[in-house]
Amino acid sequence: MDSLLFLCARRVAAQSPLPALPPHLYPVLFQVAFLDGRALVLRDLVATWPFPVLNFQWLVGHRELLQDHDYTLCVEAVIQAVAAQLQRELEEPSHDFRWVLLQVLDMTGLSDSISSHKHTWMTIWHSTVALAMACGEVSKHQQEFQRHGSKQHKGCSGAATAALEPLCVDVHTDLCVDRTSFGIVRDALQTGATGPLRIKCRELEASNISASEIRTLLESLDPSCMRRLNLFFNILGLTELSEILTRLLRFPELRSLNLPGNTLDVQHPMPESTAGIRCLAMQLGMLPGLREFNLGSTRLSGNLCQILCDLQAPLESLGLGYCSLVPADLAFLSQSFHAPALKRLDLSGHNISQDLLEPLQLLLEETSASLLYLDLTDCDMADSHLATLLPTLLRCSRLRFLQLSCNPLSTAAIKDLLQKALELPDLHLVVYPVPKNCYKREPSGFSGICVLDEELLVATTTEISQLLANSGRTDLVWTHSPLGHGALDYFSL
Repeated sequence: MDSLLFLCARRVAAQSPLPALPPHLYPVLFQVAFLDGRALVLRDLVATWPFPVLNFQWLVGHRELLQDHDYTLCVEAVIQAVAAQLQRELEEPSHDFRWVLLQVLDMTGLSDSISSHKHTWMTIWHSTVALAMACGEVSKHQQEFQRHGSKQHKGCSGAATAALEPLCVDVHTDLCVDRTSFGIVRDALQTGATGPLRIKCRELEASNISASEIRTLLESLDPSCMRRLNLFFNILGLTELSEILTRLLRFPELRSLNLPGNTLDVQHPMPESTAGIRCLAMQLGMLPGLREFNLGSTRLSGNLCQILCDLQAPLESLGLGYCSLVPADLAFLSQSFHAPALKRLDLSGHNISQDLLEPLQLLLEETSASLLYLDLTDCDMADSHLATLLPTLLRCSRLRFLQLSCNPLSTAAIKDLLQKALELPDLHLVVYPVPKNCYKREPSGFSGICVLDEELLVATTTEISQLLANSGRTDLVWTHSPLGHGALDYFSL
């Protein structure tokens, strides 16, 4: 329920123009205007922002309402308002020094509160483009003003010259770059490095661009605060990846490197690629802060040891989904110094019905004291395999998230798992598969085709929900649909 202050602020934000406001009311008015989509009100608030920091996450990031709306226009309004004020200050330096208190615009974390992946990606992409455009416009305005001012004020006193010094606002943000946005982002990073609007990238996501373009972005970024690099669906071989890793040495805060969906293949290494794998391992070993590594959909098959062997500190999050792992890979991992430190483990897309079941048990035993997140999606896990794994799973006493989608489990097996998993005190979310007995075969003529029996699924879901309600675990969510239930991010563990 909204507070009286929030409701009153909503009435004030409906006025145009805004009345004069005391500083302590700005945060709640910003929150109201953002949640209600009042872009013009946001521009007015930013124009007279009385604090040195404007942080989206502090102001609106924890509101559940963010989960169901697209706030792209609001984010863009704030960016444009900051850019407009910088341009105004360049032309007419403020005499009351009120607005120039703003030093940091922190846009990070907002997307963490938006559960829809589409909204998250689109919000970050649009804000990236809006910010890049604003950086370019402000830098161009500064250059024009300085050229004009240097002629007009030639021979002026030191005080007059100081008035021409540019005001700077650091923008802490996450950047999402693809083929469409690469050019404008590259130009903003290169021309805006010394401009009034300076980008401080926390997380960079680059998709569908070349290795040389990725290198250009990395060389242009401020190295002080980037903690994560996500490279999705780029054409990267061992040589290209090695060149990218070389650029990462300048980022001391880098903790997370994600390389899913790229074309890297070390399943059948040639003599020349063996040297490339060795070089890759050595470069990974030169990233002392690396704690999360995701190689999803990379065909590794027996090469996991060669890739991870030079790391100087244990990983806490490891993504190996659809990596064609063999028993030797899991055996290496269970015996490595990574296993006791792992908090997040993704082994989706591996057939444990064959020879991976026992190595998986051994690995889970080694991670049981630390593991918080486990993804076993699409692992061909039948009832008998779950029964074998269950005692080991129950020893993972800190487990918070368990993902079992797309496995051929029966309703009986899922109910048994529910009743036994209640003893895990920290378990918060279980995504179980649609039970296999909720499918029925099509009538003759469609031999072998199964379709979902919606009525049976509703009845089964109701039964599972009732079991959960009877357990008294109101903190625990069981669902067959992961939509709307964000998986635990490494940085939130």
